[in-house]
Amino acid sequence: ASQNLSEEFAEAARQLKKEAPRIQFGKIDVTDQHDLRKEFNIREFPTVKFFVDGSRKDPIDCKGVRQASAFITWVKRRTGPSTVLINSTDQAEAMINADNLAVIGFFKELHNNSMEVFCETAKDVPEMPFGMTSREDVCANFGIQKNTLVVFKKGKPVHNEVLEDDRQNKMDLTRLIKTFTLDLVTEYNLETSVKIFDVPVENHILLFIPTNSKTFNVTYENYKSAAMEFRGKITFVLVNTNETRNGRVFEHFRIRDIDVPAVRILNLTSNAKYKMPADEVTLENLRHFCQSYLDGKAKIHLSSEEITEDWDKMPVKVLVGKNFNRIVF
Repeated sequence: ASQNLSEEFAEAARQLKKEAPRIQFGKIDVTDQHDLRKEFNIREFPTVKFFVDGSRKDPIDCKGVRQASAFITWVKRRTGPSTVLINSTDQAEAMINADNLAVIGFFKELHNNSMEVFCETAKDVPEMPFGMTSREDVCANFGIQKNTLVVFKKGKPVHNEVLEDDRQNKMDLTRLIKTFTLDLVTEYNLETSVKIFDVPVENHILLFIPTNSKTFNVTYENYKSAAMEFRGKITFVLVNTNETRNGRVFEHFRIRDIDVPAVRILNLTSNAKYKMPADEVTLENLRHFCQSYLDGKAKIHLSSEEITEDWDKMPVKVLVGKNFNRIVF
């Protein structure tokens, strides 16, 4: 991954040299440069930072950008306007149909807090085009009456988010918009795992199920419906338990064949795991599980081996997760 990113970074540098020669690209191997590593608090590789106006204080982190085209857009949006001003319905239609994904902000007037948050969000999502308009005829054409952000996928609106001045948060919007680069439910494999972790949502829910089981279609539809409700808050992942290459994921969650279908939530920041209390994967059970997790009411799941029959026969007792609390505390 590091090698690939290095090549894309170099390609962006080559292209921008012609368009914006003032923007310099550099590469540092911090294995030799310990002082720089410490000064800029470099913890993971590769890390890309953008220094503005010759200052080495507070550089801007460039996260989750992997393609040369996205690097170029990211830099351009940091050094110039981050969105395209749309003046006609034709111009809006052209933007919507030019790419797989497009985001347009419809505003009553172009000078308010929600518009500023929209423009700031655009800087962090270089993977898709951003446009904005305050033209009444354009808003009316799309049936928009309030300040609204609309995500278009393959030319059709797939999400409307009303932008309220005091309630909008750039990080929440960035998170929400980036989830549209994934499917509603993403099947886990080597290629998609990179994409899943690029989307800045720290809560992941995983459904472990053999995709050839008789109940798969019904279960999958329930899972997809829940995914629609919690989009931007929880990333929904499907793990096919028939796929031998997914073995490490089952081990990590201590999932056995007799447990499936199983549903777990993983918090990427704390690495805490949560088990859905109900066995049946219905929309109601999923909804309840996700909401109680987001409300901080779900119990952390500590996977445990079974208690052995002779655990207390000897002077040294055999403890596992299930009897640890009861015996020790």
